[in-house]
This record gives sequence, structure tokens and C-alpha cells, in this order.
Amino acid sequence: MSRILIIDDDEAVLSVLKDTLLREGYDVAEARDGVEGLKLFLEKPADLVMTDIYMPEKEGLELIQDLRAASSTVRIIAMSGGSPAAPGFPTLTVAEKLGADYTIEKPFTQKEVLSAVRRVLGSG
Repeated sequence: MSRILIIDDDEAVLSVLKDTLLREGYDVAEARDGVEGLKLFLEKPADLVMTDIYMPEKEGLELIQDLRAASSTVRIIAMSGGSPAAPGFPTLTVAEKLGADYTIEKPFTQKEVLSAVRRVLGSG
């Protein structure tokens, strides 16, 4: 089964995503910011990285570029609820231009997440 690395500074989001993906049989790792996530990815690459955009330490747009530099084959799903500091900024569009394979807006349902994961991994 595919290995998925979830990177998000929101504990509730991490918990729901992890539980949802584990129930589906995926091997799941988690990180709370981009620095920790990149370190985990470099130590043990994942097939798919799901990353939030707005996080402390290293934000998601920078992380997407770092992941693409480290691996041309990793699949990336960018997640964001937008930024209160920059309303209207096309965060997810920028994420796609930087190399995200798919984007998903928060809040999302478990069904939407599983559909996105299956689509990106080519298993559904």
C-alpha cells in the first residue's frame, strides 16, 4: 500500500486525515510543519505528500518547491483554507504552478479527501 506523509500544523486536521487514511490501509506518517515534513520525506520518501499551505517554520508553497527538487515522482496534494492575512490570494492556484498535483480547499469531507488521494495515486 502507498505511503502518505501528511503535513499540517492543525492537530485536528492531522488526526482526522491520519485516521481516515489508516482505515483505508495506507501507511501514514505525519509532521506538524514544513521543516519536519521535509526531513521525514528525505529520510523515508512517501508516494504522496499532503501539505497545508500556511504553517510555521516552512510554509507549504516553499515546501512544494523543496519536494519537487528532491523528487520528480512524489505526488503532492496541497490543502488550504485561505489566509486571513491575504484574502483573495489564489494560494491553491500558485501551489499547482509550483508543482502540486492536486489541490483541495478546507474544510473538506473525508469522502473528498479519499477521492483526491485515489485520483492522485491512480487507484480510483
